[in-house]
Amino acid sequence: MSNSAKTPLDVIKQQLRQHNHSYYILDDPSIPDAEYDRLMQQLLTIEAEHPQWVTADSPSQRVGDKPLAGFQQVTHALPMLSLDNAFNGEDLREFDRRVRERLNKSSGRPVEEDIIYACEPKLDGIAVSLTYKNGLLVTGATRGDGSRGEDITQNMRTLDSVPLRLIGKGWPETLEIRGEVYMPSAGFEALNKSLLDKGLKTYVNPRNTAAGSLRQLDSKVTAQRPLELCAYSIGLVSDKNALPTKHFDILHQLQAWGFKINAEMRRVQGIEACLNYYQALASKRTLLAYEIDGIVFKVDQLELQKSLGFVARAPRWAIAHKFPAQEEMTQLLKVDFQVGRTGVVTPVARLKPVFVGGVTVSNATLHNMDEIRRLDLHLGDTVIVRRAGDVIPKVVKVVLERRQVPAEIINPPATCPMCDGPVEREEGEAALRCVNGLTCGAQIVQAIKHFVSRKAMDIDGLGEKQVQTLVEMGKVKHVADLYTLDHLALVGMDRMGEKSASNLLSALQKSKSTSLAKFLFSLGIREVGEATARSLAIHFGGLANIKSADMESLLAVEDVGPIVANRILHFFADNDTLAVVEALQSAGLQWLEFDPAEVQSKQQSLPFNALTFVVTGTLASLSRDELKFQLQELGAKVMSSVSKKTDYLVAGEKAGSKLEKAQALQVAVLDESQALSMIAKALD
Repeated sequence: MSNSAKTPLDVIKQQLRQHNHSYYILDDPSIPDAEYDRLMQQLLTIEAEHPQWVTADSPSQRVGDKPLAGFQQVTHALPMLSLDNAFNGEDLREFDRRVRERLNKSSGRPVEEDIIYACEPKLDGIAVSLTYKNGLLVTGATRGDGSRGEDITQNMRTLDSVPLRLIGKGWPETLEIRGEVYMPSAGFEALNKSLLDKGLKTYVNPRNTAAGSLRQLDSKVTAQRPLELCAYSIGLVSDKNALPTKHFDILHQLQAWGFKINAEMRRVQGIEACLNYYQALASKRTLLAYEIDGIVFKVDQLELQKSLGFVARAPRWAIAHKFPAQEEMTQLLKVDFQVGRTGVVTPVARLKPVFVGGVTVSNATLHNMDEIRRLDLHLGDTVIVRRAGDVIPKVVKVVLERRQVPAEIINPPATCPMCDGPVEREEGEAALRCVNGLTCGAQIVQAIKHFVSRKAMDIDGLGEKQVQTLVEMGKVKHVADLYTLDHLALVGMDRMGEKSASNLLSALQKSKSTSLAKFLFSLGIREVGEATARSLAIHFGGLANIKSADMESLLAVEDVGPIVANRILHFFADNDTLAVVEALQSAGLQWLEFDPAEVQSKQQSLPFNALTFVVTGTLASLSRDELKFQLQELGAKVMSSVSKKTDYLVAGEKAGSKLEKAQALQVAVLDESQALSMIAKALD
């Protein structure tokens, strides 16, 4: 083939490089994902037909290569130096004093103006070096000992944020980039979740995970990890005239050539401005999409850097102002079990107090028993505790070599630590749960909040603070106690004056006249939402029929599967729960009950009786629940998942996988306006 025949291929490659730069480097996609995928597919098709045209810098070459037997060593043309550290403001001011003093000596005159510094977040990852020859990536290496590192070129090529060929123009013949490879927090969490789902060991922190991912002998493994590169300096450059004379400007030039740089970088004048920057970034540290362990301050002007020079293995013109350590070792003293407002029983580690992440930590979350088993945690163990910003401290690792034998195993509680009721762990769930939702003291506030909510009993005037106060004062021990409240009990409470108390009592009285569906929903039976409660009411007609129903009859109800049926059976089998339900009825709550056969007959005459709908995505004019209710009022079945039996999918914004499945099954798809128009016609 002639060179002209390859021109379309070169054009596609260049377009993909520019789009990669916009997406991965600038965080500003220039085309939709579908258009990018179309271009990439064109490239793959051409390269499959003409494999001799595949080049090392092609955007298609990021999937990894054959596993290596081991890493070769690379000698850095210029040493990759470490940095001196500052741990407080005085350390940083002392650094500035030394800089000014040395510049005074080298120039023979005082430095009168404040030094201009480039401020960069210190990413918590692994330092690397990338060398480009004539714009092409030729070598990637770890920092190693500063003089020699490992050749990880094959792995670096798999990172989308690493340009295989520089873009733009004006780059020198030889250009060495120094940068940090890190794993964003979201990618780290997703990776650990996938490992947990597979029953595999999880990683302790993003830094170690990034380092381990980058040093894989099989680059296909690296290609699957969510790694990113952020450039922070240069090394060997064949023509320094091709670069600006200030560090901050050099980094922006690197961005123009295709490298990601940190958007939080700033250029400031004077050391006090550096300290202000440190405080500002420390306050937003937990909001960043990645972990940082400090700030690096560098004298911005290269001429001044040259005058300052180096000492030992560190430059005199840069310093790292570290944040407080996020990980420390301490001892596990005991494990307590706490009950949350949804009944989840959570183990909490009680620790020998340790200073970590800027605070003294004596408690840490353990999530669930699976986590305790995964960590192989025993009482008395020495553990590594991690606290990132304001995140709840977490035990991330056991130091096994410090374990004292024999070590006591941690066992889950046999009963609820709050109400002494039964706890259960259902198949497929990690959490232990107290099943006494209406009577467990730890869950009562949540139960009342749900009971009084608009879609349940619709009792206006009871906010969370009022509910909490009523429970703490002992005036309400379960939802039925709400109907024993009187004016005297309410007046005098915080934010509860004469008028508010009267309004609340009126709302309580009004709520006594309700529907069976609303009453069932208000009880907070797990996984019995509005639609399921309505289906139960229609199918059984009365509460007594539901209370006495067996598994077979429950499974005959629309949208009730084995899990939901078990929840209902368990709920009405508990004597304490039944006592609360009976107390509610004794308080005067009532609803119309009916013959299910009559309802079924009426249902069959409704216009949507034979139709099955699924509603997904975000709607503009009403909520999904409101639309479901309108559909059900016209006789439709509204299901939670798409199947071959689905007649219509109503798809709002961000419909996701349900829309994809409906299209694959050739289910009719309606947008919001079409669904509402269909309802309006049925009502005419």
